[in-house]
Amino acid sequence: MLLYISFFICASLFFYSILALAFKFEKKTNIQKRIDYYFLHDASSGVEMELEEELSFSDRIIKPFWKSFKTRLQKRLNKEKASQLDLKLAQAGHPFGASAVEFKIFQVSLMVIFPIIAGGYAFLLHVPFTIKMIICLVSFLGAIMLPKYYLKLKIGKRSKWALKELPDTLDLITTSLEAGLGFDAALSKVVSKRKGVVSDEFKLALEEIRLGNTRKEALIGIRERLPVEELKTVISSIIQAEKLGIGLVSVLRVQTEDIREQRKQRAEEAAMKAPIKMMFPLVLFIFPTLFIILLGPVILEFI
Repeated sequence: MLLYISFFICASLFFYSILALAFKFEKKTNIQKRIDYYFLHDASSGVEMELEEELSFSDRIIKPFWKSFKTRLQKRLNKEKASQLDLKLAQAGHPFGASAVEFKIFQVSLMVIFPIIAGGYAFLLHVPFTIKMIICLVSFLGAIMLPKYYLKLKIGKRSKWALKELPDTLDLITTSLEAGLGFDAALSKVVSKRKGVVSDEFKLALEEIRLGNTRKEALIGIRERLPVEELKTVISSIIQAEKLGIGLVSVLRVQTEDIREQRKQRAEEAAMKAPIKMMFPLVLFIFPTLFIILLGPVILEFI
């Protein structure tokens, strides 16, 4: 009986000593981790403070404030209007790299700055109060319309450049397809060889395809970003040809010939309109001068 009790006490002491050593080692390890974390965290915070001190005032204050301000404003914007504005900016080629929020901030800033400048100028001229109000109102409306008009001009200019580049770009795609390349490889070849509006849109479409979008979705995105009827027709023909299994070479060749024919017709139409447009400067500026030269001596002799 005493032997069993002694064995039980020895086993209990042995296991207790093992647990005590393990607990002591774990406690020592935790203390060391806390010490290391404290000193390393202190050193890293010191390095961060040194890096912050090396940054300029703009990087430390202005840029974070501007970023947080844009984030708050973006949350308050109507999603539908923001998406429409994003589409218009994409159609205009994202002038100055502005997003929808930045464009809205610019428009609101003009709506504040223009009336202040116009009102101050009217105050310096000592015009009546009614005229001051009219000037401020006109400047306010101008601040609203000016960014929209600028976007409209950029969209029109970009569409004209796209229409000018489209036939040559389609010829290059057709040649690449005839050489045995696939459609995506042909677009890559066009992007690498040509620079312009259409090439940039095809480059963006290829990036969308690499990110997981289908070819149809990428081409529809081009059609939305470039509001050119000829390009919309080409993209619709490409999508329809892929759907029906028709060869793209013949489709693109036909579309290229149609685009060149339409461009020729537009040039002939502009040439036919030129004489009518020239009538106004002729009547207003040239004809009076001719009358003075031809009839002036006769009138003087008659007098």
